[in-house]
Amino acid sequence: MPFRRTFLHTNTHKNSSIYRHSYPAKKTIQMTEGPLFGKILVFILPLMVTNLLQVLYNAADMMVVSLSTEPDAVGAIGTTGSFINLVINVFVGFATGANVVVARGLGAREDERVSRAVHTSLVMSVIFGVASGVLGLFISRPILSLMGAQGKLLDLATTYTIIYFCGVPFISMTNYLIAIFRAKGDTRTPLYILSLSGLCNVLLNLFFVLVVGLSVEGVALATTISNAISAALLAYRLSHDDGACRFSFSRLCFDRQAFRDILYIGLPAGIQGSLFSLSNMILQSSILQVNNAMCPPETSAFAPVVKGNSAATNLEGFIYTAQNSVYQAAITFTSQNIGAKKPRRVWRIMGCCYLLSVLTSLTVSLCIFGLRDPLLALYEVKDGIEGTLEHIAYESALLRMYCVFLPYSLISLMEIGCGVVRGLGKAISSTVISLVGACAFRILWISTVFRQVGTLASIYICLPISWLLTGLIFFGYTVFILRGMIRKQEPADGQAVGA
Repeated sequence: MPFRRTFLHTNTHKNSSIYRHSYPAKKTIQMTEGPLFGKILVFILPLMVTNLLQVLYNAADMMVVSLSTEPDAVGAIGTTGSFINLVINVFVGFATGANVVVARGLGAREDERVSRAVHTSLVMSVIFGVASGVLGLFISRPILSLMGAQGKLLDLATTYTIIYFCGVPFISMTNYLIAIFRAKGDTRTPLYILSLSGLCNVLLNLFFVLVVGLSVEGVALATTISNAISAALLAYRLSHDDGACRFSFSRLCFDRQAFRDILYIGLPAGIQGSLFSLSNMILQSSILQVNNAMCPPETSAFAPVVKGNSAATNLEGFIYTAQNSVYQAAITFTSQNIGAKKPRRVWRIMGCCYLLSVLTSLTVSLCIFGLRDPLLALYEVKDGIEGTLEHIAYESALLRMYCVFLPYSLISLMEIGCGVVRGLGKAISSTVISLVGACAFRILWISTVFRQVGTLASIYICLPISWLLTGLIFFGYTVFILRGMIRKQEPADGQAVGA
């Protein structure tokens, strides 16, 4: 389906007094005119700081819970990550759809369409957030058990997920609201608000774990409360916006066309995110198999392989979210320029984003790898005498760093390619490429290579290979689509339109 068919309502009110301040210069970025590199950099820096602070606050969950009296607490939280993402990535995908639809409307200067998309997306955030939360409550323990979690580790992981899913509606609202702010080029407001709510999260972690004496339930409760704070503050700030994105309870609606537009982009993105999480669940299940084979739960004080992997994965989140800010820029800048009918600018957007993403990934991954011992110690993962549980946990974390951290810049090829294709409106193609190049490949790898070898290294190495494979496919597809778009816009005199 051609992307242009997803936007049928073009009735606008450009001169309406309601939207007379639709494009203020104070916080928004003019994405469709002038140089790009500096603007992309200005866009991603606050977003990068926001993402890194969020990961830091999430890492604080594990760091603080490692101070509790429960040795399996870190591993329990780490075990739940891919499962939680499996459920919540659906509405996160729809938030991506809202980002693209609002950005396209802003690029085309269609204020009424922007307003309908904003208010429809917020209604969607509540509906999908509640549905995801309820679903998670019912399936948590069976799924975690199916993944291979046993005994005390299973009990702790189940407790954490049940409390976490009670706060999923707030997480859903936060993601949609942030998507709206990003669509209009404002990455500073989410930075300020998420920094405040993240600080509350850390303080509540310390209170519930060190003062009250809780473990995983304490950090889950702190996360739920802090997400409620961020959702409320973001909604309040958007209600005082002076442009087309302004939120008002009186304008809340469920516009069918806006819903279809968001659905067209968001559903494939949600499916893609969930299936990625499914492939990661299979990886996590394989890690649990290695752990249970090396250290049977009934004879071990804690699961060392799971703990080491969880600590390294948590640190890996810093690298991913730093370069993910460039992915968000690729989506937003591409969407606005396609909305403004300037596909030639996408070439420059791609070049800038590839460069920034590679530099970001390399810088952060090398810094974390160089500081690996003190950083892992924050999660109570330290080297010990060979053969001890402590030594196994440390070696497991170190192995993931060697296999995944050092080649992490390869993920830039996949992420930026995916972002540009999604910004071009080819949501289904983006999903298909990602599923074949990454998810299906990983599942095939686990069912063949890992089954034969059975080592941690054989699990970890499939990640950078899948990034490279998927990134190359995305690049070739993007070149093909962009050339077709530009040819359609060549005027009779042979000069390009919207260069």
